[in-house]
Amino acid sequence: MTFIATLILAFGMSMDAFAAALGKGATLHRPNFKEALRTGVIFGAIEMITPLIGWAIGLAASRYIMAWDHWVAFGLLSVLGARMMMEGFRQTTEEPCEAPQRHGFMVLALTAVATSLDALAVGVGLAFLQVNIVLTALTIGAATTVMATTGVMVGRFMGPLLGKWAEVLGGVVLICIGSTILIQHLELFR
Repeated sequence: MTFIATLILAFGMSMDAFAAALGKGATLHRPNFKEALRTGVIFGAIEMITPLIGWAIGLAASRYIMAWDHWVAFGLLSVLGARMMMEGFRQTTEEPCEAPQRHGFMVLALTAVATSLDALAVGVGLAFLQVNIVLTALTIGAATTVMATTGVMVGRFMGPLLGKWAEVLGGVVLICIGSTILIQHLELFR
């Protein structure tokens, strides 16, 4: 696999992380670059690790992973999205309160895991190709770090425009990402 192909793969894999980070950034109170980078590094590290795990699993379990990864991603993203929407609706009916300065590590890690399950399946597929898996995983992780950091910073400017509805919209985005993963998988097998 050429470096250009690896780069295209890496940025393609990072698009769902960008969308999720966009929603995360919109729900925070004016996140600074340090917080955006923290989010990007968490997303990037997890996105880097998952293809390595998938590659290591390789042939033995590929049919099991590919049979269920879309359902797991859909379930995790739907639960996280529904939780964000409920929080957002609760905020629209309650007294105005200040948006948080940062998201907790577990919330970011769970979101990152949910958006990187496709990278696990890609890692399994890469086990059948002659690729430098370490370089590929590092490239995917770096691209995801850049895209998620950018997503939080873009979300910073969208948050004030969306007001209290930012968290609801972020939840809708996560559910849409999960649904898209599921629909794309089901369409492949028609």
